Amino acid sequence: MKKIITGAVLALGALSLFGCHTAAFNHEKPLQAMQQSYSGVLPCADCSGLKTSLFLQQDGTYILQEIYQGSKDGDQAFASYGSWARTADKLVLTGNDGEKRYFHPKDENLEMLDMSGEPIASQFNYTLKPVQQSLPKTPMTLSGMMQYSADAASFKDCATGKVFPISANKSLEEGYLAARKAPNQLVFLSMEGHFMTEPSMEEGRMQKAVVADKNVKFDATKSCP
Repeated sequence: MKKIITGAVLALGALSLFGCHTAAFNHEKPLQAMQQSYSGVLPCADCSGLKTSLFLQQDGTYILQEIYQGSKDGDQAFASYGSWARTADKLVLTGNDGEKRYFHPKDENLEMLDMSGEPIASQFNYTLKPVQQSLPKTPMTLSGMMQYSADAASFKDCATGKVFPISANKSLEEGYLAARKAPNQLVFLSMEGHFMTEPSMEEGRMQKAVVADKNVKFDATKSCP
């Protein structure tokens, strides 16, 4: 994947809701509500601009999308996923690979920091502004434990431990049934997929669900680390 000028990448789209999330970081204070989605175009070393969108979910997870605009191969979109937390002066993103990214809330915006969490001294723009956008459909690498029972499928993400409904199709159902050793068994699933919002069983509420896109693989001998 290409690198932006500072070597720190970022990005992802938007919901229009506001929320707060509390996580275990030293010196963390009670959080005020934050805009849930931000976007901006950041510097790019080998493209015309890195369009970045950041979605902060109320369950403490985030989705980050980055689009390399005007690269030699055309526009290239990538997405990643992980957990977010807010310290007294920083927003900390921890990816499913353990890599951290840092931002400083400034007024209603987010200012990207370097890989050490320090301000970037540059004349270029490193600011993300609040926006309203739909969750991206760009596939990202996901792994977790799937369960299929009573015509309902769920996916427990390995990186965050969160459980989401997963949109089950015939191929996904058949793959699960072939891999499982007992009814209702949790089976390890790796795939490239994306998140979407859909109506929940609770009237008037929406929920986040997982969609499997490609490279779907079941392995009943594995489990989350």
